[in-house]
Formats: sequence, C-alpha cells, structure tokens
Amino acid sequence: MAVENDTEISQFILLGFSKNPELQLVLYVMFLTMYLITILGNLLIIMATSSDPHLHTPMYFFLANLSLNDICYVSTTVPKMLVNTQIQRKGISYKGCMSQIFFFVLFASLDDFLLTVMAYDRFVAICHPLHYTVIMNPRLCGLMILGCWLLSVLNASLEVLVVLRLSFCTEVEIPHFFCELNMVVKLACSDTFLNNVVMYGFALLLGGGPLLCIIYSYCKIASSIRGISSAQGKYKAFSTCASHLSVVALFYFTSMGVYLSSEVSESAYTSTVASVLYTVITPMLNPFIYSLRNKDIKKALNTLFVQGTTKRSVRLH
Repeated sequence: MAVENDTEISQFILLGFSKNPELQLVLYVMFLTMYLITILGNLLIIMATSSDPHLHTPMYFFLANLSLNDICYVSTTVPKMLVNTQIQRKGISYKGCMSQIFFFVLFASLDDFLLTVMAYDRFVAICHPLHYTVIMNPRLCGLMILGCWLLSVLNASLEVLVVLRLSFCTEVEIPHFFCELNMVVKLACSDTFLNNVVMYGFALLLGGGPLLCIIYSYCKIASSIRGISSAQGKYKAFSTCASHLSVVALFYFTSMGVYLSSEVSESAYTSTVASVLYTVITPMLNPFIYSLRNKDIKKALNTLFVQGTTKRSVRLH
C-alpha cells in the first residue's frame, strides 16, 4: 500500500475487543456497569470527605482529588467505547483521538503524582507527627496539587505535540478500544524515533521517579513503625497507610502487568484486554479499598446516608 504523507486523515478506526454482536452486548453491559460503579463510588468519597468536618485534613483532601481524577480518568476512554458499541461504529476523528491521548496521559500522570503526594503525607504524619500540622499546611497542600497538575499538563502536552508531527497512512486501524499512545505511534508512516525517546524517557522519569519516592517514604515509615513499642500503636500507624499502600500496589502492578504483557505477547488483543485493568478496574476499586479499610470514611458515608434519608422523610411529611 502506498504511504501518504497525510496528517489530516479524517479518522482512526478503533477495533475494540470483538466483532461478535452478542459479545459486544455483553461487553457494553459490563463496561457500562463498571463505569457507573466507578462514578458513583468516587462521587461518594468526594461527598463524604467534603461533608464531614473531621475529614478536612490533608490526607482526605488528597483522597478527594484522587477520586475526582479517577472519574476524569475513566471518562476519557469508556464513554466513547460505549457510544461506538451502541451505534455499531468504530471511528474516532483525528482531533478526537489526539484529545483522548492528551487527557488520558494527563489523568494517568496525575494519578501517579497524587499517589506520591499521599505517600509523602503519610511519611510526615508517622515520622514527624509533632510537626505534621505545621509541615502539611493548607498552602503547601495547595501548591502540591498545583505542582501535580502542572507536571501532568506538561507531560501530556509534550506527548501530544510529538504525535502531531507524525504522518499517518490513509487507513489507520487501532487494535484497541481507545487511542492508546504507543499503538497510535506504531501506526505512523513517518520516523518515530523522537516519539519513542519522549515516551520512554517520560515513562522512566515521571513513572520511576514517583515510584522511588513512594518506596523511600514507606521505607522510612516502616522504620518508624518498628520503633513504636506497643502493638496497638504499630497497628494504628500501619492502618493509616494500608489503604494507600493497597491502591499504590494496584496501580503499579496493573500498569507494569500491561507493559510486560505487551512486550512478551505479540498479540494486540492480549494487550487490549490487559489494559482494562488499569484503565477501568483500578479506578473502580479505589473507592472500595478506601471505604472498606477506613473507619473514618465508613462513618462519614453512614452520616451522609442518614442525613439524606432524614431529609427525604421530612419532605414526605
């Protein structure tokens, strides 16, 4: 097939998971259910942390931001996949694909940075408890969130800019359910050396860097917990980190699992299925991890439901 130097192609084709109509219906119901659970679960976390004055602390401030980011993260890919499945079309416009890449990279990076900031918060709370309120003041928390956003926007912008310089063939099929950056780059007809340098360079810098910070924080936390004399004190200190540590493990293990599966297996289908872990399942499970393992969140949610029930009862009467 002749290669055309044409970056103004009208659309990409998202092949998705299957062409079988029956399987597509099952996938539609499954993804719609997971999407609604993700939205509802994360909204409840945001409402609980904002409505309860006892949860107006740095830890829950960062948690609310993580929940908001997870809503945006999953909304970048799943709605388009659901629409395409519903109308039996697989196309996504060139501008739509570039926008999807930008926002997906943005919110994935932001997830990584927020988890790092939350690890630092736990480090200060356990290793420097007497200075916690002084160190983790509202101004620093706000600056941390701003820094996370700026780095994420910078990363997403550079990734998209180097994709925009590429030339694509007239017919472009992406073996995925969304415009995954690496797969889009592989379909380019022009030289992709710069793209690979930017992709893997930023993955190493902005993925490995935060991971090292998280590992360092938890090494210090573990050392401080070992120094606590009472078993009850050790359990209380560890319980404040358990939920965050579970989310970090889920985020990195699924991300690395997808990367390894794509490197080991030559099947694009295998990589597509594996990517569901970190694009859909991880944001869905995060609210459950925090609500099931956190007494404060449970209490706030119970209060929220009781207040809602009381207001409805008053209106009815």
